[in-house]
Amino acid sequence: MRRRLMSEHQGSIDAAMAVLDDFMSSLNASDEAGVNRSFNFPHVRFTGGGDVKVFPEPGDYKLSYFRERTETDGWHRSDWDRRDVIHAGSNKVHFDTQFSRYRADGSIIGSYTSIYITTHVDSKWGIQARSSYAL
Repeated sequence: MRRRLMSEHQGSIDAAMAVLDDFMSSLNASDEAGVNRSFNFPHVRFTGGGDVKVFPEPGDYKLSYFRERTETDGWHRSDWDRRDVIHAGSNKVHFDTQFSRYRADGSIIGSYTSIYITTHVDSKWGIQARSSYAL
C-alpha cells in the first residue's frame, strides 16, 4: 500500500527532491538568493539547540545566519547522506534526511539527522520547514 501511495505522487517527490538539490547547491555556492529561492515562506527552522527560527518573507534568510553557526568548525561544504520519503502527497512531501558538513580538506565536521518538509505553494515547490540536530 505504501509503495502504491508513493508511486501515485512520484511527480511531487521528484519536484521536492530537486528543491533539496537546489538548496544544497546554493548553500555550497554561498548563493543567498538561491537558498531563498529554494524555500517557501514563511520558512521555519527548528535547531539542534532547541531554538525555533521563523523567516517570514523571501530574502529574510541570510547566509550570515548559517556562517555564524559553522565558521568556527571550518565549514567548506555540505552533502546529503540520505533523503528518504516519509510521506508524499500532491502538495507536500516529508523527508527523513541526514547531511554531513565538511572542511576544505575533506575531513568531516559532523553528520546530522533532520526532517525536511517541502510544499507546493502558488505553483512553486520549496522547503517550508526543517528540523535538525545541527546547530
